[in-house]
Amino acid sequence: MPNETWQPPSVMLTVDLVILTLRSSTLHVLVIERGIEPYKGHWALPGGFISDVGEDIVDAARRELREEADLDATSLHLEQLGAYGRPGRDTRGRVVSVAHLAIAPGLPEPEAGTDASAASWCPVEEFTSGRRTLAFDHRQILGDGLERARTKIEHTSLATAFCDETFTLTDLQRVYEAVWGFELDPRNFYRKVQAVPGFLTAVGPDRRTTKGRPARLFRAGPEHLLRPPMMRPLPTTQSETE
Repeated sequence: MPNETWQPPSVMLTVDLVILTLRSSTLHVLVIERGIEPYKGHWALPGGFISDVGEDIVDAARRELREEADLDATSLHLEQLGAYGRPGRDTRGRVVSVAHLAIAPGLPEPEAGTDASAASWCPVEEFTSGRRTLAFDHRQILGDGLERARTKIEHTSLATAFCDETFTLTDLQRVYEAVWGFELDPRNFYRKVQAVPGFLTAVGPDRRTTKGRPARLFRAGPEHLLRPPMMRPLPTTQSETE
């Protein structure tokens, strides 16, 4: 016999955003300084509660992109990252967050949203190293978003989402280096990239070059899945370098 006295628990729903871009060849994430409690004055990922019971989660993420970063979701890569609902993650009650990963090149300087006192692009490494902290469980969400990006640029054309519409192979190499966190051999990288059918489409020489031979320009090709994939090099151990 069902328990007629049982009532579903009260759960609040939010969306959080890991917004990544490259600035000066360094991977940055958008963070906001919270202007309200809890964690007033602390850095956090942008996000917020759904506006009402009729708002779709994806629509809420798109709205937060507009409100928190003045970004149009149609102009960048946006995908759902995961759900985070550990009890106690938010002092306001049982709050479940559906996090999203957003990626775009050349994003502008941010402006603080309604419940933020400041907004800023910050190098991802500042938070992953522990030098700076994030409110709630946002360091875990950032870490998951970063690993999602690292894995997806191995197997998909996601790396081109960090680039302008047209780019050089050097531009693309900087994306892989920034996301993976280490330098790559240019000749080996160029060989691997151009060996993946449909990854890139050549569009001609870079007319911005004023000296020497102009670099070739490319745009994202028709293939989304990379075969063969662009796998991360294995880390070099100390014994291999001795």
